Amino acid sequence: MRRTTPLRIAGLLVGMSSPLLMGQVNTGYRMPSAALAALVDAPPTPAISLSPDRGKLLLLERASWPPVAELAGPEVRLAGLRIDPASNGPSRASHYTRLAIKSLADFTERQVGGFPVPARIRNPAWSPDGRHLLVTLTRKAAQELWVVDIAGASARRLTERPLNTVMIAPAWVDPMTIVAAFVPAGRGRVPRASAVPTGPVVQENINGRSVARTYPDLLTNAHDVAVFEHYAIAELAVVALDGRVEKLGVDGLLGRVVPSPDGRYLLVTTVTRPYSYFVPVDRFPQRITVRRRDGRLAHTVAELPLADNIPIPKGSVRTGPREVIWRADAPATLSWLEAVDDGDAGREAEWRDAWWTLAAPFAGAPVRQRRFGYRVAGIVWGDENNAIVTEFWWLTRRLRTWHVAPSRPGLDGALLFDRSSEDGYADPGSPVTRRNGFGRPVLVFNADHSRIYLEGLGASLEGDRPFLDEFDLRMGKARRIWRSQPPYYESFLSFLDDARTVVLTRRESASEPPNYFRRVVGERDEGGALAAVTDFPNPSPQFADVRKEIVSYQRSDGVGLSGTLYLPPGRGPLDGPLPTLLWAYPREYKDAAAAGQLRESPHRFVRVNVLGPLPFVLAGFAVFDDPTMPIIGEGEREPNDSYVEQLVASARAAVDELVRRGVTDPRRVAVGGHSYGAFMTANLLAHSDLFRAGIARSGAYNRTLTPFGFQAEQRTLWEAPEIYAAMSPFNHAIQVKNPLLLIHGTADNNTGTFPIQSERFYNALKAHGVNTRYVQLPHESHVYRGRENILHLLWESEHWLDTNLKPLPADR
Repeated sequence: MRRTTPLRIAGLLVGMSSPLLMGQVNTGYRMPSAALAALVDAPPTPAISLSPDRGKLLLLERASWPPVAELAGPEVRLAGLRIDPASNGPSRASHYTRLAIKSLADFTERQVGGFPVPARIRNPAWSPDGRHLLVTLTRKAAQELWVVDIAGASARRLTERPLNTVMIAPAWVDPMTIVAAFVPAGRGRVPRASAVPTGPVVQENINGRSVARTYPDLLTNAHDVAVFEHYAIAELAVVALDGRVEKLGVDGLLGRVVPSPDGRYLLVTTVTRPYSYFVPVDRFPQRITVRRRDGRLAHTVAELPLADNIPIPKGSVRTGPREVIWRADAPATLSWLEAVDDGDAGREAEWRDAWWTLAAPFAGAPVRQRRFGYRVAGIVWGDENNAIVTEFWWLTRRLRTWHVAPSRPGLDGALLFDRSSEDGYADPGSPVTRRNGFGRPVLVFNADHSRIYLEGLGASLEGDRPFLDEFDLRMGKARRIWRSQPPYYESFLSFLDDARTVVLTRRESASEPPNYFRRVVGERDEGGALAAVTDFPNPSPQFADVRKEIVSYQRSDGVGLSGTLYLPPGRGPLDGPLPTLLWAYPREYKDAAAAGQLRESPHRFVRVNVLGPLPFVLAGFAVFDDPTMPIIGEGEREPNDSYVEQLVASARAAVDELVRRGVTDPRRVAVGGHSYGAFMTANLLAHSDLFRAGIARSGAYNRTLTPFGFQAEQRTLWEAPEIYAAMSPFNHAIQVKNPLLLIHGTADNNTGTFPIQSERFYNALKAHGVNTRYVQLPHESHVYRGRENILHLLWESEHWLDTNLKPLPADR
């Protein structure tokens, strides 16, 4: 028998990594062309936040793409959470690097000093009086509580005690006090796993029905539970602006802590045992209590059991009190919803939700405000006589908006709007709010509280044109007081004065990047009505000469479709056909007319998302971005009953239109998409001959791995096996003939899109001789973030398109 020496083992391992043996190509990270790489390194445009007094704008400078080394750091994935064990906060959380304060009176700008460099700033929150800003700072070994003095534009750390922000962030109790969750003193070391099992892991279901979609990062054993508790358990304290910390004697797995508007009480949600190996932490048992400011128990709202039996149909919810919040317009009044149909959207019921309130000191019986025939989707508070409540029912896509008086419970109120949620042209807009003295959002009224204000996108046949309306609550009629005017796309953000004549807007055009403006409503721009607040530069000047056009066309069954066409710089529609990339994401509808509505504007600036298709315009490709791919199920039919047929028909209509316009060579078209768009891509390659190649990122291809519903599909695998089979491109891998590039993050955290989806689909394609390439991006979740990974992603896609689209077909 021949001896296997260490040297021979090493040689065998080298041989195993050979592309000839394993089909693996280990090339390291690659760089795309210079034009595409420059897009990745462009500095992000700052975010903004308006102060409560509406006199200042907080500018938040965003961080750029982090290095992969940062993503590769330690990470704990438990109970649906991803935790940074070093800092005891969420891992991979986005952050800001610098803050600045801009005056809306004279437009002067001051940088906030005092932060360490570099800074990782998160969770900014204005104090109710607007004099301070709380933030958390992520350091290597802790999350820290800091405060910014707005007048002095200076930041300082409030306490050395490390925060626990795994599940909650600090919040203002009043203008001088913050409530925060801290890492328990003397917590000890992380529990170590025993090398010897203490017994089997056992799960049991007796006389019950539990269904849930396919969640990632769940608890799996007793050691997971111990580690989860180690990082998630926190103790509550209030912190004064002078740094004094007062423990409240409240600890546990704190899921949410919300101070009452007057600061006298704390609404505390605590996660309790028994936990689950089946669902994430937001479905674990919960205890919802009201605590006095000093931590003493004032009222128990609910003890909610494990919610592992919420039915699959959309609109189903857990039973018992949910959406427990404080009334924004009252000192300390609780508001919550309860399902009156057992939380099951699949059963027939006259009423779905009951809405309850209970005022401090919480001694009396709760007040049932009224019942609703749909699920309540939101409440906007105004005063004792005015609140706006929206209810929605997924199955019919009906959306109803009510004007109710909280001081008169039991009355139905006035029905303001009853429409399809899919009908963008009929959207009346959303209520405009402002911060009240408590720092909470409430309705903006006219002087006698008879009118409110609505702002919306203004979808229309000519494209989106945002608007601002004054709405008469008594008459039920709106009066338009402002609308975006071409060639600009301008959207309302906030009133800046009590007279409701000066507003803050965000304005852009096809050639001008988005910036913020102070506008006097009703006056001409030329007369000084418009003043620029910011002057953010174009982050992607390379796109200045890219041609953009909204294209409208029809599917063979008459459904209206549209998409946005981009041509490379200097290229026009009469310059001949180009290789083309079509990038899309299907959406479900119940109404064909609504599915055909235009949902874009020709006056919007070209904003380049490096994770989307637009970078490839600079590589010489025409890009047809977001062509509508409606999957329609009118009446009793479900959209997915004819998913493949409708998908192919929409794709064919898009390609035919581009060819008719002369911008696309029909033999050199690729299709791509992310997530459900990747699923679409695989199906189009399996069921049509329209595309010469495809790019599918982080998709799910075998629907038997998501048996309890997916996307908008409410039926389970056992209820509709033929639908699951027909829609799974894995089942039709033998029909795929053209090249497909599969890309997936190795740490995908999205429901249903486990990396095994791409792995198994790649194996199926390879077995049937399909030209395919499978790229695994290290440490990436469902949305990619690492700089090296994104650059490599662009290289892979650019190389794939160059290889498969740019050579002319042999029969040309």
